[in-house]
Amino acid sequence: MLKRIAAYCGASTGNQVIYQRSTIKLGHFLAAHNFELVYGGGGVGLMGVLAQTVIGDGGVVHGIMPKELAARGASDHHLTKLTIVDNMSERKRLMMNLADGCLAIPGGPGTLEEISEAFSWARIGDNVNPCALFNVNHYFDPLATFFDQMVAQGFLTAEHRSKLLFSDNLNSIFKFMETYTAPTIRTNYEH
Repeated sequence: MLKRIAAYCGASTGNQVIYQRSTIKLGHFLAAHNFELVYGGGGVGLMGVLAQTVIGDGGVVHGIMPKELAARGASDHHLTKLTIVDNMSERKRLMMNLADGCLAIPGGPGTLEEISEAFSWARIGDNVNPCALFNVNHYFDPLATFFDQMVAQGFLTAEHRSKLLFSDNLNSIFKFMETYTAPTIRTNYEH
């Protein structure tokens, strides 16, 4: 059962208002469905927009931030809970461990790295959470095409590809997460 969602999002808002509006829509959705938000702990960009929307609606927000970023003043101090960790690797691991689902919203290289790691770990059995990308304004279309290319070129199975959802519809995303079954873990490594 889904209770906590790890959201990967950037410290920028992008250059089109649709990204902020969609992030606000996601924040309202999370709070309305009593999902706790687990995220990077920042107060700027789409991170800040999402956290403050959930809090504004009376929801629960748990930020996880590396000490070096907290020391630079990057953390949002209006959160339900803020956990400071030693480094980014610890942050990512704790976010996955606390969450029941992993969701990327439009962002930069860090967002891409985080959702890619979560999905990669799901494929080897180290992350039991469903992974999805909130494909606002077709932002992630090139990435979806690239994952399809991985299948076409024999680097990803079709079954594993089906375990990563790209959608701009929040109801579809959360239905996918609610009905998710983990990928079949490879056991045959014969050469």
